Amino acid sequence: MTLGRRYLLLLAIMFWQGGFTFYGAVVIHVGQEVLGSHLNQGYVTRSVSNYLNLAGVVALVLWAWDIAAARDTARRIWLRWGLWLVLALTLGLLVWLHPRLDELLDVDYFGVLDHRQFRVLHRWYLNISTVQWGASLILTAATLMAWQFADSQVSDARSPEASG
Repeated sequence: MTLGRRYLLLLAIMFWQGGFTFYGAVVIHVGQEVLGSHLNQGYVTRSVSNYLNLAGVVALVLWAWDIAAARDTARRIWLRWGLWLVLALTLGLLVWLHPRLDELLDVDYFGVLDHRQFRVLHRWYLNISTVQWGASLILTAATLMAWQFADSQVSDARSPEASG
């Protein structure tokens, strides 16, 4: 059960945050070059971000399961729940902001209806995404440390010295 839970969580993290990282680092820049503008690439990102947010929901459910099942120090459990909460809040904000950004787009003519308002909300979206990404890196590291701790506890319990 432990190995299966960890494996599912790793897949979910890789898909969600790995996908976000690759998309932000590579796809957006290539898309701008191929499609000829930031705006045209933005219409692709508009759809992709829905899938990233859905992947985030799945990852957070699996992460909550892992934290709840953890054999770890109380301090790290609190840290992990705190970081999980940051991820949940940032995801909620991104899901809330997305339709507000959509309302400012003219999808029929690939235009922006209110450039100033769009720029402000989009900057918020990018900053929140960055906070989420950073928190996910820290939570991933804390999760790996928690797994190492739990595995060492099992290993210590099985050692000959523990039984003798």
